Amino acid sequence: MTDLLARADRTLLRDDPDWWRHAAVYQVYPRSFADTDGDGIGDLRGIRSRVPYLRRLGIDAIWLSPFYPSALADGGYDVDDYRDVDPRLGTLDDFDDLVADLHAAGIRIIVDIVPNHTSNRHEWFVEALASPKGSPARERYIFRDGLGPDGSLPPADWTSAFGGPAWEPVGDGQWYLHYFATEQPDLNWEHPEVREDFLRTLRFWSDRGVDGFRIDVAHGLAKRLDDVLPDQATLDALPRDGGHPLWDRDEVHDIYAAWRRVFNEYTPPRTAVAEAWVDSSRRPRYASVEGLGQAFNFDLLEAPFDARAFRTIVDANLELAAQSGSSTTWVLSNHDVVRHATRYGLPEPEPGEKHGAAWLRTGGTEPELDRERGIRRARAATLFMLALPGSAYLYQGEELGLHEVPDIPAEDRQDPAYFRNPGVDLGRDGCRVPLPWATTGASLGFGLGGAHLPQPAWFGDHAAEAQEHDPDSTLSLYRRALDLRAELRTAERLEWIPGGPVDVVRFRRPGGWEVVMNFGADPVPLPDGEVLVASGPLADGAIPGETTAWLRR
Repeated sequence: MTDLLARADRTLLRDDPDWWRHAAVYQVYPRSFADTDGDGIGDLRGIRSRVPYLRRLGIDAIWLSPFYPSALADGGYDVDDYRDVDPRLGTLDDFDDLVADLHAAGIRIIVDIVPNHTSNRHEWFVEALASPKGSPARERYIFRDGLGPDGSLPPADWTSAFGGPAWEPVGDGQWYLHYFATEQPDLNWEHPEVREDFLRTLRFWSDRGVDGFRIDVAHGLAKRLDDVLPDQATLDALPRDGGHPLWDRDEVHDIYAAWRRVFNEYTPPRTAVAEAWVDSSRRPRYASVEGLGQAFNFDLLEAPFDARAFRTIVDANLELAAQSGSSTTWVLSNHDVVRHATRYGLPEPEPGEKHGAAWLRTGGTEPELDRERGIRRARAATLFMLALPGSAYLYQGEELGLHEVPDIPAEDRQDPAYFRNPGVDLGRDGCRVPLPWATTGASLGFGLGGAHLPQPAWFGDHAAEAQEHDPDSTLSLYRRALDLRAELRTAERLEWIPGGPVDVVRFRRPGGWEVVMNFGADPVPLPDGEVLVASGPLADGAIPGETTAWLRR
C-alpha cells in the first residue's frame, strides 16, 4: 500500500511548481541505456521501453544527457543542432512519445543544454570557417589572430580541459578557442544572435513538454578576452571572484535572468540546475529565483568516506541553499566520474589527483579494489544521501551496484580525454558502459546486437533481471528507499542528534524519522524505533560498520 500511495503522490506532483525542491532525479545517458534497433547504441525508444522500470524504481524525474545530432567527439556534448534528435537515437516524434510516456507514469523530464560551445559541424561554425576573418559569421565564436608575422603561433599557450592546446588554427592566420575538445568551439555570448537563439531553443523544448534543463558548464558562458591574452600560468593564478576572463564572470547572470523570464512563461515554470564549478560562496547566485533556480553541489561526490566530512558538507550546503532560497542537490555519481561503488573500494587518492585515476591507469589492477567494501559503503552513502533535504541525483546503473569498468581495450575507447592525454587520463568510458538488463545474451539485454562499449562478463551478475526478485539486492534497496523518501519530500529541516561515537552521524527529520550512519568498523547500538530500511544486515540490536539505517519512532 505504501508503494502505491507513493506513486500516486508522485503523479500528483506533476502540477506542483516546487516539485524540483526534493525530487529524486535519475540521469539517463541515452547511448548506454537501452537499444531497440540493434546498432549497439541506445535510443529514445529504448528509454521508452524501460519507463515501467523507472516508475517502479520510484524516481520523480529523469535527466536526459544530450540526444542531439552529434559526431560524438565528446559523448554527445558536441552538439550539431540544438533543436533536433540524432537520427541514431530516433526522431522528434520519438521524443514526444517519450515525454508522453514519462508524464503518464508521473515522471518529469529534464534535458541537457550545452551552451558554452557547439560542435564544429554546427551550421554556424561551418559558415564561420567558410567566411573570411573579420566576418559577422566568425563573431558568433571566439576567433583571434595568431602570434608571429604570419599568425602561425597560437594567441596564447592555454591548455584545454581535455589536454592539448585550447586554440586551433583555421589556416588564415586566425585561431578559435575550444576549452574542451577541438571539435567544440566556444561560443561568443556577447553576440545577441547567440543569446536569442538559445532562448528559442529553451522555448522549443519547453513547448514539447520538457519540465526542466540541466545547464552544462554554466559558469563558462561569459568571457572577456583582452587584446593581449595572459599566459596559462597567469590565467590559473587569477582569482575567480567575478572578474576572471573565462570563468564565473558576474555578467553570466544577466544571461540566466533572461532564461528565467522564459522559464516563467510556462505553467508550472520550467526548472533548471546549473553545473557550475565555482567557489561555494558564489554558488547561490546560480541557484537564485532570478536565475536558474538550482545548482549542483558535488561536495559529497568528492568527499572521503568520513563522518566529519559528510556532516560538514551537509551543514554548509543547507546554509547555501537557504541563502539562495533554493534547495540543495546531492550527487554521488554521474557520467564524468568513477562510479562511487568503486571509489569507496579504493584508497584515498594522492592530493590533486582524481579519485580512481591511478587505478584506471593500471587497468584496474593496482591498487587492489575491495569490491565488497566499495558496494557496502556505496549503499550506506546512498541511503544517507536520500534521507537529506533537497534533490537527489542518481546516475544510471548505480541502483544495480555497478562498478567502474577499467579495462576497456584501447581500440574501443571513445572519450577525448583518453586520446588527448595518452597514459595520463583514461577518460570516462568506464562509467558509460551500456547497462546490463539480463544475465545472458550478446549485450546482456541492452539491445538486439552488441554494445558500443564492451561489457565485462561480471556485468551479468549485476543485471536488473538478477536483482529483480532479491529483497537484499541493491536494486531492491533503492526501490524501498525511494518509496519511503516520498514521505520526506516536503520537509526542509534536519536536526543533528548529538553524542555517540565520532564515526557515527545521526540526524532527525520531521515525522519521527531518524537516520543513523556508522562510518566506522565496529558495530554501534541500534536506537529504539521501527527499522524502515537499512543498507545492510542488522544483527543483535546493532548497526554494523559502514552501514546506514532509517528508523521511525
